[in-house]
Amino acid sequence: MIRRTRPVSARVRLLTAILGVVLLGLIIAGGVTFFVQSERVLANAQRQLDGFVSTVSASGQDATDLVAAAVPGRTDGTLAISGVAVLATTPAPPGLPLAGDAAFLDGLRAALDRGELRGRLDTAAGPVLYAAVVDGDAAVVQAISIDQRMELVTLSTMTYAITGAGVLLAVGVAGWFVTGRLFSPLRKLRDTTDAITIADLGVRVSADGNDEIADLTASVNSMLDRLSMSVAAQRQLLDDVRHELKTPITIVRGHLETMNPADADDVVETRDLGISELDRLSRLVDDIDALADVEAGSLSAGVVDVSALTDRVGELVAAIPEHTWTIEARGRGRIVGDHDRLVQAWLQLADNAAKYTPAGSPIEIGSSDDGAVANLWVRDHGPGIPPAARHRVFRRFDRVSTRRGVDGSGLGLSIVDAIVRAHDGHCTITDTPGGGATLTLHVPLGGSPAPTDLPTPVRAGDVVLQREATG
Repeated sequence: MIRRTRPVSARVRLLTAILGVVLLGLIIAGGVTFFVQSERVLANAQRQLDGFVSTVSASGQDATDLVAAAVPGRTDGTLAISGVAVLATTPAPPGLPLAGDAAFLDGLRAALDRGELRGRLDTAAGPVLYAAVVDGDAAVVQAISIDQRMELVTLSTMTYAITGAGVLLAVGVAGWFVTGRLFSPLRKLRDTTDAITIADLGVRVSADGNDEIADLTASVNSMLDRLSMSVAAQRQLLDDVRHELKTPITIVRGHLETMNPADADDVVETRDLGISELDRLSRLVDDIDALADVEAGSLSAGVVDVSALTDRVGELVAAIPEHTWTIEARGRGRIVGDHDRLVQAWLQLADNAAKYTPAGSPIEIGSSDDGAVANLWVRDHGPGIPPAARHRVFRRFDRVSTRRGVDGSGLGLSIVDAIVRAHDGHCTITDTPGGGATLTLHVPLGGSPAPTDLPTPVRAGDVVLQREATG
C-alpha cells in the first residue's frame, strides 16, 4: 500500500519563505560587515608598517639600538638580524615568539635574500605581515600577527552570528503566531465548506475586514448562495415534475387495467387516450427543455427591430383560430437580444390569451417604447386575472385558470418570464378597460444578453408555429 505524504501547509511554506529571506539578509549583512572590518584591520596594519619603515629609515641609528628603542605591542614584534644571527628583539607578545620560530626566521632570511622587504610569512602562531629595513649586513624587521589583529573582528562576527540566530528564532516564533492569525479566516473557510452538505447549504462564513481574504470569503458566500438557489430550484422542479407526471401515469394505468381486450372499441379508446397523455408528456418535456435552455443563458445576441418584431408576431398569431387579432401599435427602437426567444415569449402570451378567453373575442397585440424600454403587450377581453393571483401566474406548474379543461404544461408563462429576465427585463399584468387582462413584456432597448452558439428553437405554448406551417 502506497502511503501518501501529507502536503506541507501554506502556513509552514510562508513562514519558511519569511525565515529564508531574513536569513539571507542576515548573511549578506554579516558578510559585508566582516569584509569591511577585515580590510580596515589589514589597512591599519599596513599603515603601521609604513610608519615603522619611515621611522627606521630616518633615525640613522644602528639596528641594535633601534630594536632596543622600539615599543613592543600586543600583536607585533621587532627584531634585528644579521645573517643567521638574531642581534636583538623586543619582548615577544603572547603567542608570537618571533625570535624562537626557526621556520619564520628561515622564511624571512630567504625573502630578504630575494629583496622582498615587505610581505606575508607564516609562523607557528599564524600568518604575519612584515616590513624590513636593511642597514649594511643587518636588517631591522617588524612583524604583525594577522590572527591577533583579527581577534576583535572574529569576536564581533561570532556575536553577530549569535544575535542573528536569536533574531531568526524570534522572527520564527512571532511569524508562527502572525501567520496563524493571518490564515485563521482560511481555516474557518475550509472548516465551513467541509461541513456543508447537499442537505444543508445555509451555512455561511463571516467576512471580517476588507482585505483579499475577506473578498475571498465574500466570493465563497456568494457562490454558496447561487448553489443553494440552484439546488432549491432543482428540488422544486423535481417536485413539480413528479406531481405533473402522476396524473397522466395514473390515467393511463387506470384505463389499461380496466380495458377489455376483447372489445375493439375499448382498445381503440384506451390507445387514443394513452397517445393523448403521451403527447402531453412530450409537450411537458419540451417545455422543461426550453425553460432549462433559457435559464442556462442559451441566447443568441443580435439587433432586433421592435417594429419588425411586432409585424412578425402579428403574422404568426393570425394562425391561432377562434379569435380576431389586431396590431394596435408599433414601437420604435432596437433591442439587442435573441429574436427567436422574444418571438417565442410574445407568442406564448398570445396563445395563453387565446386559451383563456371566449371564442370569437378580439385580442390585440402591440408595442411601444419610452426611449429606454420596449413594451411588448397582448390585450384580451376575457375574464381577466385576479390581482391576488397575478404573482403566481409565472410560477412553474402554477395555473390560475378560469376555465376547466384547458390543456397545457403549466410552464408557458414560466418560460416567458425566464426569457424576459434573460434580457434584463420583467413582465407585468394589468386590467384591460372593460374587462380582461393585458400582459406586457418590458425589455430594455440596447440590452446585452449573453451570446451563445447553442441552437435556439422557437416554441410558443402548444407550438403555435406548427399551426401556421400545417394550416
